[in-house]
Amino acid sequence: MDIREQMEAGLLYTDEDRGLTAERGRCQELLYDYNHTRPSEGARRRELLNQLLGSCGEHIWIEPPFKMAYGYRTHIGDYFYANFNLVIVDDIDVYIGDHVMIAPNVVITATGHPIHPDVRRDGRQFSLPVHIEDDVWIGAGAIILPGVTIGRNSVIGAGSVVTRDIPPNVVAVGTPCRVLREITDRDREFYCGDRPVSPF
Repeated sequence: MDIREQMEAGLLYTDEDRGLTAERGRCQELLYDYNHTRPSEGARRRELLNQLLGSCGEHIWIEPPFKMAYGYRTHIGDYFYANFNLVIVDDIDVYIGDHVMIAPNVVITATGHPIHPDVRRDGRQFSLPVHIEDDVWIGAGAIILPGVTIGRNSVIGAGSVVTRDIPPNVVAVGTPCRVLREITDRDREFYCGDRPVSPF
């Protein structure tokens, strides 16, 4: 079994393969170019994202700086917005749906290391896919860990560490992240406590 098959199977592996090193290098070169574009260079940013990502929909905006491991393992849907300092460790696939919003300083990592020091001493790691479904909002400073699915429409509170799946249509917060409450019709009428939503 080669290293890519080990990664796909969620087995432990070390990523010292020369092919993987070249793939990471290509990603870092593209990210360097992306992160050094001018704010007015929207077309150039889009061109670089097309080269970098495994797939991407329409109307994507990612504020620099932006960091990734491989790039081509990340798939982003339509109408995606990420604020400053998004980090995606995509040794395995990361799927992000449509109309997803990500606040500053968010980390999405599909890769981790074993707990016991004897097992991780040689650099062994594992990778499990991450799924962020449509219409999710992830608050500032949140961390999404390997193998997690965040259900559609859910909100992840600022500073949360998401260690397990979050169901759809909820607000979830904390370390570890837990469901606080469901999203209700009241959320159509009020935001940020008791501030009324004004009609457009």
